[in-house]
Amino acid sequence: MSLICCPISVEGAAEIPLALERAARARVLGARMVEWRCDGLASRESADAAAAIARLVRESPLPSIVTVRSADEGGTASLAESERLALLARVAKAADAPRMIDVEHAAIAAELPRALLAAAVAPRDEDAAPKIVASAHDFTGRPVDLLRRAAAMQDDPLVSVVKLAWMARSIRDNLEAFDLLATRTKPMIALLMGEFGLMSRVLAPKFGGFLTFASDAEGTGTAPGQPTARELRDLYRFGAIGPATRVFGVVGWPVGHSRSPAFHNARFAEAGYDGVYLPLPVPAEWEHFKASLGALVDHERLDFAGASVTIPHKEHLVRFVRERGGELDADAAWLGAANTLVVHPHGTPDGQRLVATNTDMPAAVEVLAAALATRGRALKGARIAVIGAGGVARAVAGGLALAGATVVVFNREHARAASLAEQLTGREVVLADGSAHRTKVVAGAAATSDPRGEDALACGCFHAFVNCTPVGMAGGPDPTGSPLPDEVHLDDSVVVMDTVYTPRETPLIREARARGAVTVDGEAMFERQAALQSALFLARW
Repeated sequence: MSLICCPISVEGAAEIPLALERAARARVLGARMVEWRCDGLASRESADAAAAIARLVRESPLPSIVTVRSADEGGTASLAESERLALLARVAKAADAPRMIDVEHAAIAAELPRALLAAAVAPRDEDAAPKIVASAHDFTGRPVDLLRRAAAMQDDPLVSVVKLAWMARSIRDNLEAFDLLATRTKPMIALLMGEFGLMSRVLAPKFGGFLTFASDAEGTGTAPGQPTARELRDLYRFGAIGPATRVFGVVGWPVGHSRSPAFHNARFAEAGYDGVYLPLPVPAEWEHFKASLGALVDHERLDFAGASVTIPHKEHLVRFVRERGGELDADAAWLGAANTLVVHPHGTPDGQRLVATNTDMPAAVEVLAAALATRGRALKGARIAVIGAGGVARAVAGGLALAGATVVVFNREHARAASLAEQLTGREVVLADGSAHRTKVVAGAAATSDPRGEDALACGCFHAFVNCTPVGMAGGPDPTGSPLPDEVHLDDSVVVMDTVYTPRETPLIREARARGAVTVDGEAMFERQAALQSALFLARW
């Protein structure tokens, strides 16, 4: 079973009572070890550092690892190297010795420090002798000699636990950490730092990692990308992850704002399903998407089972599934955009392994139809402005057109709007009332045209406006902006819908509500499309 270890930095002896309180809180949050980061304490209390550390260990509510990290590997200890290693040796030999001491493997290569630490951790009795966690860190990227380091540390008889940590450059880097864990010959910690490395921290139990580090509170982490213990326990259900756990995630750029992990992990918990759902940041370019998603799907040990795909990758998902020979449902193929991928490990009955669909389309139709109904209007015959021409806009425009609305697409690149309109016009469909219908989507006037002319945003001829751009999204390119110009007339006969859901009240929703329009925030569409996705994820088995 992998442990949660909370690292707590202690800068001086006066901080010890507070540090012990934090350790007690970490225990309540699910931590089973505490790492006392004593870089500052060792530097400022050099004469009494060993005694202060002994107090931390003695009064700690959790088994302890003691670390005095060198500046070469990300620490702040200002001691001479000989002093630093001598202090760690005294800590290890003390009556109140910690369970483990963490020392850089490079630091114990020389004969003298090696002999010093070997003597300090020599068995006194079965319970008292601390173990050595030998560590190696790289804050710039994957070490070029990573495999050699891993082999040397595992072969070293002085080392009880191997710790390797490096800065991730993409989510693919996590897979090498998992491969190291899967082939380890002694207890190992293999963690990646930064926004791309969260997967390595959450999935440590799946691959048998000795422990993962998590902060006891937001903003107290000791490495980039470190989650909190509460997040590991409550959001990702760390204690329920095991070798057979299936992995899902939300693929996008950015994804830090996404509510999908909270939604889907809660659904998995309710269903008693052995799955975990993670944020999977993938930069916007097709090459990044193809390489990253391909690596996840192909990894033999990951059990990657599906994904939600968001801005800007919904069109990329269609291309990916086609290139892989997978199955696109009819709507996703028509739209040229998909937001849901299901991975079947052994194929479906018709032999397909990758299946993609689009749950945005039915979700958007459902929530906008309900809003229009409050004003006595049906989608059939309604005139709706869709702002944007990306994957979300394709789903919204296509779904509304299939429901009988006339859709006008606006985009800052007029050619994209025109291309989308051409692709989505002319599909034959029979409506619920039995009438035959052909979809109609047109491109709105370019930004340089008359702002009040026919098919312009401010023409006064629209029953609803739907924002399908990231404008207004927290963490997006324009979090304070609104896609509607001031010339657009709004009153209580008009519906304004935003597909952005973080924050729930975007500048567009706030402005539209203030001007009297009926508003539909992105939360409604998000929850509906996510519920449809969840049903697909849970049904795959």
